[in-house]
Amino acid sequence: MSEIIPPSRSALAEALKLSADLLQNIELSDISLTNVALKASRLARLLNDFDYQKVMTYEAGGYPVEPTGVTPEVWNLAVKVGRKFAWTDPISRKTDDRIYTESVEELAAQIQISEPALAAARDPAGSSKENSNPWAAASVANFMPKGNVLERNAIRQSASTSAQRLAGRRTMIYQYVMEKYYELRFSGIADDIFTRIRDRVDTKIGGAIPGAIQKLSAVYDNLQSENPEDWSNAVHSCRRILQDLADAVFPPTSEVRTKEIDGREREIHLGPAHYINRIIAFVEDSGASRRFAEIAGSQLSFLGDRLDSVFRASQKGSHATIVTREEADRYVVYTYLIVGDILSLRG
Repeated sequence: MSEIIPPSRSALAEALKLSADLLQNIELSDISLTNVALKASRLARLLNDFDYQKVMTYEAGGYPVEPTGVTPEVWNLAVKVGRKFAWTDPISRKTDDRIYTESVEELAAQIQISEPALAAARDPAGSSKENSNPWAAASVANFMPKGNVLERNAIRQSASTSAQRLAGRRTMIYQYVMEKYYELRFSGIADDIFTRIRDRVDTKIGGAIPGAIQKLSAVYDNLQSENPEDWSNAVHSCRRILQDLADAVFPPTSEVRTKEIDGREREIHLGPAHYINRIIAFVEDSGASRRFAEIAGSQLSFLGDRLDSVFRASQKGSHATIVTREEADRYVVYTYLIVGDILSLRG
C-alpha cells in the first residue's frame, strides 16, 4: 500500500468541507452513489490517500479486469474494502475466494432490471393464479414448465445479492468519509489549541528572550521540509531556545546546590552548560507549588536529555537523529508547552 504524505493546510480545510458535504449527500441520498464515490475520490486525493483515491474511482467505474483476471494491486484494494466473497463451483463443489468487480452503478442496474426480468419469467396464461377452476389449475400446473420457477428464484437471488453488495458499498464509503471527517475536525481543534498556545508563548518569549523569535521562525521552516536533517535542525533550535530561556530566567552561576534524589544527596550544578538545572532552579525559587515543580522538573529533565542526545549525535556526524517529522513535531510542541509554563511564572 502507498504511503500517505501529509497534505497542505489549504487541502485539509477543503477536505473538511467536502467530507461534511459528502456525509449530507449520503445521509439524504440527494445525489447518486456514483457521484458520491467520485466526490469521495476527490476527498482521498486532497488527503493524499492514494489507495482510497483508486478505490473510490473503481467504485464509480468498476474494478479493472484483465483477460487473466485482476492484478494483485486491484485484488488487494478490493479485499481491503470488503469486496471478497466465497464462491462455490456448482460441479466440483470446491470453494475459493473471489471479488466482485461491478461498479455501484452496475449493481444498482442489476437491481432495477430484476422487476422486468421477473415479469418476463411469470407463469404463462392459464396458470393457477389466472384460472378459477381448481381442477383446471391443477391440470395446468402439472404441465407448467418448471424452468420458470427456477428462473424466478435465480432472478430474486441475484437481485438480493446485488442489493446487499450495493448496501455494503454505501456503508464502506460512508464509514470512510465519516472517519476522515472526524479526523479533520479533531485535527482542526488540536491546531486551534496549539495556535493559541503558540500565540501566547510567542508574545511572552518576544519580551523575555527576543533572539528566540528568529529561532522559532527557523523551526517552522524546518518542519515544512521533507529532509530529515531539517527536522533535526528544528530540534536543535528547540535546545537553543531552552538555553536562551535558562539564561533569561536564571543566569549561569558558580553556585552548586544539593538535592535528595533517590534517597541520596546529589550536587546540582548551575553553570553555563547546565541549562536544564537552571530552569528547574528558577521554578523552585519562583514559589510555584511543589506539584508544579515536580511535573515541570520531570518534563524538563526528559526533554533536555532527549535534546542533548540529538545534539551529541549530530556532533558526531549522525544526521539521521530524527527519523520522522512526527518525532520532531512532538519535541517542538513539548518545548512550546514548557516555555509557556516557565514564562507564566514570571507574571
